[in-house]
Amino acid sequence: MPQPVLPPSAAATADPEPSETRAREMDDEDLVEELLATVNSARAYSEFRRTQRKECHNLLRWLQLILPLLEELRDSAPRLTDDAYRRLTLLGRALSAARRLLRSCNDGSKIFLALESEAVLGRFRAVYEKMNSALDGMPYAELDISDEVTEQVELMNAQLMRCKKRTDTQDIELSMDLMVILQNNKDEERNADRAILERLASKLELQMLPDLRAETVAIKKLINEQNGQHADSTKQIIELLHKFKVIAGIDEKNVLGGEVFVTKSLDKCPSLMIPDDFLCPITLEIMTDPVIVASGQTYERRSIQKWLDSGERTCPKTRQPLAHLSLAPNYALKNLILQWCDKHKVELQRREPEPVAEQDGHPREDIPSVVEALSSIHPDVQRKAAKKIRMLSKESPENRALIVGNGGIPTLIGLLAYPDKKVQENTVTSLLNLSIDHGNKLLITKGGAIPPIIEILRNGSAEGQENSAATLFSLSMLDENKATIGTLGGIAPLVELLTNGTVRGKKDAATAIFNLILNQQNKVRATQAGIVPALMKVIDDRSLGMVDEALSIFLLLSSHPTCLGEIGTTPFVEKLVQLIKEGTPKNKECALSVLLELGSKKQTLLVHALRFGLHEHLSQIAKTGTSRAQRKANSLIQIAKKCY
Repeated sequence: MPQPVLPPSAAATADPEPSETRAREMDDEDLVEELLATVNSARAYSEFRRTQRKECHNLLRWLQLILPLLEELRDSAPRLTDDAYRRLTLLGRALSAARRLLRSCNDGSKIFLALESEAVLGRFRAVYEKMNSALDGMPYAELDISDEVTEQVELMNAQLMRCKKRTDTQDIELSMDLMVILQNNKDEERNADRAILERLASKLELQMLPDLRAETVAIKKLINEQNGQHADSTKQIIELLHKFKVIAGIDEKNVLGGEVFVTKSLDKCPSLMIPDDFLCPITLEIMTDPVIVASGQTYERRSIQKWLDSGERTCPKTRQPLAHLSLAPNYALKNLILQWCDKHKVELQRREPEPVAEQDGHPREDIPSVVEALSSIHPDVQRKAAKKIRMLSKESPENRALIVGNGGIPTLIGLLAYPDKKVQENTVTSLLNLSIDHGNKLLITKGGAIPPIIEILRNGSAEGQENSAATLFSLSMLDENKATIGTLGGIAPLVELLTNGTVRGKKDAATAIFNLILNQQNKVRATQAGIVPALMKVIDDRSLGMVDEALSIFLLLSSHPTCLGEIGTTPFVEKLVQLIKEGTPKNKECALSVLLELGSKKQTLLVHALRFGLHEHLSQIAKTGTSRAQRKANSLIQIAKKCY
């Protein structure tokens, strides 16, 4: 977790700089033993969050390289000079900071670490700098350190020197996904958002029940540590956790309401310890109708049935494939639960049986006939069937599985070229709905759907264009599809939609473009298609609320030499400075990120920005801006010093 910022006086009191004249706090031997203990305890952490895994492993490797130095010091036990003692004390602080950071990345909230990924990277850089400062000038000769170990540590220190100078980098895809999901919390949720959520859940490894439970515990701990601070950030974290639980099929409305969902019957006895075996692993409620699945695990009937109805064929707890889908009543456990409830005077919730599932009046058994009707020789029958499939494919994973299982994908792809624009609209939207399920993305692409979808994007109805853009975005979740969509000409009509489409169309186009230009060749295609002037118009139209999305696309484009020439102009730099001056806190963060990328590559652009009044705003943001904005502002200030 980020360490609290202390006021200058408190910081000085809590962590004074060691001096040669100040009395030593511990014996030489105790100091070396403490350093060894710190390194060994830090090395005990091994399961790191994916967003910080690379940095954690680098840090662990360097800690491993420090061990021989400390072991030789322990064995030889030389009398430490004041300079050696001071440097080892500084090293101890660096190692303690490294241990805290590794612990945070080992068992902290995955969602928090993703939202604060750039700040966490900054903490790694700070640790590297502390280690480098401590080791730079270490008196190896007077410490009687062998030449081999000295060479090893000096080589490591040179690596630390290079590493601490590296510019902080983000997982741009992760950052954009988080931005889209968090900004759409208040909007109508779209099917494209489900695809983003699934990608986020995969990246953060929050798809399985044990991982989601561990994340819930980590978030509770985070909330307790923050003690009521950062309420907005906490709300975002809880909302994301709830969304991840929903897509994992966990029916738990009270996300942080305790280890179990407390029903009204248990409100009167909150101290009652409920045996774990009595709780459904999915809902964490006391089971009223426990059943055993093929893996041997027991669940509440309603919960596991809902899991199976969603198309899942694995055990939620063990993730083992289920040999069959039969549910056997667990009478023994049910009797134990009833006896326990009777003894403790707990009244179980009685639930009415769920009705046979129907969607919009269409029973599930209608799906094969509706799919067959898509191929009817009668246009009116086809139109009605396309509309029904659109509704059915939106409702549930089971419906989507039945549509695909009955040959729906190739039939729908054949209808994409239908001359009736309403049929095109319903058809492409049906494919969008089907593409939510990861396995269908490849089936849709291999079936040849991309060219006719691009054609609807060019010439379809307004809603057809919007949903074509959303479908291309969903399909581009597969990396191989990014290149395919670009090669087949999908970039230019997306840029056109971004320029002249409806508000929703512009948003879908921006999201699709961002995903597609993660492919290097697509960056050039987008630039050639006029993405730069299109994004300029988006930034100028503040009513769209898409400034951050536009700047995120600019940030991706500016990393490509071909695109940099068109982006790196003085008028654009002036627009960035204006946003840094007048924009929202998020606008300022994004604008500073783009300007830092441009200024790092072409210092003349930063000089122009400074002449246009950037410096006074940088100083202010460095003091009062958001944590990310402060880091960007300070980096720009450092580069600016070299310009004069």
